[in-house]
Amino acid sequence: MRVRTSTGTRPTDFYGHFFMSNSTDVELAAIDCDKAIAIEVKHDDKLDEQDGVLVQTAMLYTSCSGQRRVRILNLSLRSSGQMGELYRSCDLDTIMNFFGKQVMYKILESSGRQVKDAITNKTAQILATYRKHCASPSSAGQLILPECMKLMPLYVNCLIKCDAMSGGPDLTVDDRWFNMHLVITADIPTTLGYFYPRLIPIHTLADEKLLDDVSIPDQLRCSFEKFAENGAYILENGVYMFLWLGMGLSQTFLSDVFGVQNITYVDTEHSAIPVLDNPLNKAVRQVLSKIQKERSHTMRLSIIRQKDKIETVMRHFLVEDHGIDNSSSYVEFLCHMHKEIRNLLS
Repeated sequence: MRVRTSTGTRPTDFYGHFFMSNSTDVELAAIDCDKAIAIEVKHDDKLDEQDGVLVQTAMLYTSCSGQRRVRILNLSLRSSGQMGELYRSCDLDTIMNFFGKQVMYKILESSGRQVKDAITNKTAQILATYRKHCASPSSAGQLILPECMKLMPLYVNCLIKCDAMSGGPDLTVDDRWFNMHLVITADIPTTLGYFYPRLIPIHTLADEKLLDDVSIPDQLRCSFEKFAENGAYILENGVYMFLWLGMGLSQTFLSDVFGVQNITYVDTEHSAIPVLDNPLNKAVRQVLSKIQKERSHTMRLSIIRQKDKIETVMRHFLVEDHGIDNSSSYVEFLCHMHKEIRNLLS
């Protein structure tokens, strides 16, 4: 695969799982629709706002039937001399996919603390530049973020806390590399789901009138504060899937979904919901199936009762909370980011 750009710009860095024998050609054994390669394009010259920037990607490959083919993708991008327009047009999801891949490369060369400090400082610099050049004058104590980047501190904190970045004493070398490889190769939806897991309430399905074709319930903020003792929740990040059952869960829900009258009789050793002939059981299994289909990896379901020992493992993935490894909560990181921005502006 080779990337070409118009005059004034050039591709400089490539991030992904591939081999490069020179500075221009990316060699891949295989690639599928769930993978992505990040390319950093730098501009060395003044860009013409009328002409914009042109990017072309050409891939020479062999199809499954043995045919040699070339696939070409052309992209035309606008350029602007107005920084405000740049911030209005940015795509945070793409930025986080790029940051994730770049960080995985950096961590092979530097210590984890250095990489975390570097990504935090880069984020503070981006947000401070917006505050200085684009935002309306306001009190220094007020945190002002670009509309398209309001969730940037949240995602950066999730990146810093994820297993691929931070690892941990309980994570084996193989598991750590699996997580790093996932971030290096993942497309944008997979990256976002991995950084910020989905917390989905399923006890609310019992209130639905039509259970023949249910949709996935709206996700909640990824914090233990959102858990209710009388609720049941799915937490998944594309690698792990947990089903948490509160001790106050209704007897009707337990009977319809698990076929038991008391939560203590729920079999937590099984990795699947029992198949029962009732609408609620079918609806829960349908939601689980739809979640699995949205992910590129099949996830093993872990059923957890409230206050089980394994609950500690699940809480590690509640990324808005203070981590069990003493990592910052979202609120703590947001305050730290605000302090860094103020220091840069002072």
